[in-house]
Amino acid sequence: MSYLVSTLGHTDEITICDAGLPIAEESQRIDLALTHGVPSFLQTVQVILSESQIEGVVMAQEFAEVSPELHAALLDELKNEEARFGKSIAISYVSHEEFKARTHYSRAVVRTGECTPYANVIFQAGVVF
Repeated sequence: MSYLVSTLGHTDEITICDAGLPIAEESQRIDLALTHGVPSFLQTVQVILSESQIEGVVMAQEFAEVSPELHAALLDELKNEEARFGKSIAISYVSHEEFKARTHYSRAVVRTGECTPYANVIFQAGVVF
């Protein structure tokens, strides 16, 4: 994970996903899942946000509809990030099928132990200046 974050360039994308998201064979997989719920999606997001600058986020529309509490918690984290750095983060939504296809372009897919449906996000790297 440290290597991945340290090598991100502007607009590179990384996916943070739940335990069930299919990961393409050709994608770099970083599997953090130890057991059900460990580490959680939100814990992993918090670490990535603390170690990198994010300018854009892509989520599946189904995330907000099916898992509204975790979706709201992610939005809160993003608002905190915006306040911390004084930069806005673009948020976009696509269908779950489009989301899965887009993960193929991520530099890596980071699998968590999260078992909440649709708890997946693609982060687009920003710049620190």
